[in-house]
Amino acid sequence: MAAGETEAHAIAVHLDKLLTQRGMTLTELSELVGVTNVNLSVLKNGHARAIRFTTLTKLCEVLECQPGDLLTFDG
Repeated sequence: MAAGETEAHAIAVHLDKLLTQRGMTLTELSELVGVTNVNLSVLKNGHARAIRFTTLTKLCEVLECQPGDLLTFDG
């Protein structure tokens, strides 16, 4: 892979859906999770290349969900 290229992945992020279901904004989630709005936006838009387990844990705690509710494999 050449410099600047990104590898495609088949992981779908359902953060928008979960936020809507809970009547929560990205800004509110950012404050509760302790992750910047920008980083959550990158995740929400499917552009994240990785996620820390600590961040995933906090997202699941705040959103009261399981990792499989937030991420799915679309392969």
